Amino acid sequence: MSSAIEAITWQNEKIVLLDQTQIPISENYISYDEISPLVLAIQQLVVRGAPALGVAGAYGVVLAIDEAKRKGLSAQELELNIDLLRDARPTAVNLAWAVEKIRKHLPAGRDAVLAAAHQLAREDKESSISMGNIGADWLIKKLGNNSLTLLTHCNTGSLATTGTGTALGVIKELHKRGYVKEVYADETRPLLQGSRLTAWELMKSEIPYRIEPDGAAAMAILSGRIDAALIGADRIAKNGDSANKIGSLSVALACHEAGIPFLVVAPESTVDRTISSGSDIHIEIRADEELTYFKGIQVAPLGAKTFNPAFDVTPAKYISAVITENQSYEIAEGQTL
Repeated sequence: MSSAIEAITWQNEKIVLLDQTQIPISENYISYDEISPLVLAIQQLVVRGAPALGVAGAYGVVLAIDEAKRKGLSAQELELNIDLLRDARPTAVNLAWAVEKIRKHLPAGRDAVLAAAHQLAREDKESSISMGNIGADWLIKKLGNNSLTLLTHCNTGSLATTGTGTALGVIKELHKRGYVKEVYADETRPLLQGSRLTAWELMKSEIPYRIEPDGAAAMAILSGRIDAALIGADRIAKNGDSANKIGSLSVALACHEAGIPFLVVAPESTVDRTISSGSDIHIEIRADEELTYFKGIQVAPLGAKTFNPAFDVTPAKYISAVITENQSYEIAEGQTL
């Protein structure tokens, strides 16, 4: 099994995705050259993680151009396909941000669009390195030269980006410097992105870890087992309120009560300065079947109703700092990003 992780690449004029629905059982790569299958892949979480979705959206615009040329689609039909891609998942701002950023190059032609997509992918990889360094420096300054036990929620590593990751990228940098004792990875319901994906990345990076159920996170934090918690974000409001995988808010509240750092790590492109607070963030609601069935097996009464939000919003007052590739933001009341 290769130690290199590439969630998304551009090969032979196609988008190639590592199918994250099959990890850790298998590592399967799927190629896409049309918009409809790519949109479905995004919605089914074959590719996920805000930065990776941005790169998928960028290259997806190129696919839309190529598909339109092959099928003789009109300019209006091309724009509609790009809209479908942009709106595939509404909470993660990076997808729409990247699609609109790359769409602006359409008048310059297909080569210009592809060049812009390549540039966006390169910048994402570089931002992972910068976030890792800034976040590691922040925690070492705050907690001293100590071996740290860290907690993370959902997946924020190479599977969620084109680089080392956001929150998990900070953990990898700390590990490289010799500061990580162990990582508690929340299993992250309902799709187990922590136990399936984060644990898999930690294993491949040879970082000591253990998996815990989401319901154990508060106990782990309040019993003194955890020195700091780090999460990513799918959208950050101007005031610092941050949307991330459901369960993040519970971790933040426990950290606040315990008086330990709670960091949000995400690229600047995840900061949506067009919205003033987290109340303006649209929260995606997932299907009942994600909770009532597991791998096609019924695990709840037939017809059971669910409350299955994909994300929750952590108010800025519970966030110690927001780490981006540019700087760390410690947000005081009344201040904005």
